Amino acid sequence: MKSLKIFKDTKIKAFFTTRSTGSEISEICIKLGIPKNSVYLPLQRHTDNVQVLHNDQEPKIADAVITNRMGILIGVQVADCVPILLYDKKRHIVGAVHAGWRGTAAGILKNTIKAMMDSFSSSPRDILVAFGPSIRWCCYGVGYEVIDAIEKITGKGEYYIKRGDKYYLDLQSANKYQLLSMGVPTENIGLSDECTFCLPEKYFSFRFAKGATGRQYGLIGIL
Repeated sequence: MKSLKIFKDTKIKAFFTTRSTGSEISEICIKLGIPKNSVYLPLQRHTDNVQVLHNDQEPKIADAVITNRMGILIGVQVADCVPILLYDKKRHIVGAVHAGWRGTAAGILKNTIKAMMDSFSSSPRDILVAFGPSIRWCCYGVGYEVIDAIEKITGKGEYYIKRGDKYYLDLQSANKYQLLSMGVPTENIGLSDECTFCLPEKYFSFRFAKGATGRQYGLIGIL
């Protein structure tokens, strides 16, 4: 759980977990020395729903959460999809996003930026964004229908490659294009260079496991 460079010199706590950190949030809370009720995770369903967390911590169906509350960690869980953490350094708003291909095609990250603007008057130029480890285009083979769906919301860009008759998608790059289109500066975006499928000893990977596996987390909070 090393600190993230993009959030250097800020007052937030933000990190991505690994296999060694544990696959259960209770384990992670023990290692952090914090109570479990100080962590909020939404019910993820590959939607485009963004939850604005106020005082009610009853889990709701959403694949992104934003809040201005202090003393709580918000987060998402993944096992190949992209965990994305956001922080508005001016208005002190944090966000956590789960972006699989369906969420990416639905514009979940764009929706999150819009929600930060609408709910907290955030400016995209003040938002710092960290992408966590996820499956990369070296390993993520998809059908053309996936590329087509993502291209409709993202536009053209260098976020997939074609080898023979197969397409390989990079979700981090696709979501970076979406951030840039929303006005987030390139220097405010930090990508991970690790592929969960390539590093199954370090990260949980649904595709590598060919089914049921554990989860890692992306967590962020103003503590």
